[in-house]
Amino acid sequence: MRALIQRVSDARVVIDGDVAGQIGPGLLILVCAMQGDDDARADALAAKIARLRIFRDDAGRMNRSVLDTGGAALVVSQFTLAADTSRGNRPGFSQAAPPDAGARLYSRFCEALRAAGLRVETGVFGADMAVTLTNDGPVTIWLDL
Repeated sequence: MRALIQRVSDARVVIDGDVAGQIGPGLLILVCAMQGDDDARADALAAKIARLRIFRDDAGRMNRSVLDTGGAALVVSQFTLAADTSRGNRPGFSQAAPPDAGARLYSRFCEALRAAGLRVETGVFGADMAVTLTNDGPVTIWLDL
């Protein structure tokens, strides 16, 4: 699985003018299931992100996780993270998991974050979404598992 994680002061997802998910301080997680991904990979990615120490401690160092800070996660499915731009100018997405598998793994990933103790808000898999955020830092991290 592939994820782009952003430490945020706030973030929200709007679909057709309605707020689907919204958080204050925490993580905006854009996530993509790739060909060959399975439940174990979704669980491992969720565990890694929940424990990732990218929040400041009292000394100002990135030494605390979102769990340590009591922050939340806003998880948005984004198959375009699988873009292959190695040939031509039009990205290909054949490395992304098929939609049914992607939807299942997206749900599994969100549930694994909840099981780790995070409050999780989501977008809607496959929907056309408007995502807004205030990147804190800025801190943006790319993860492939």
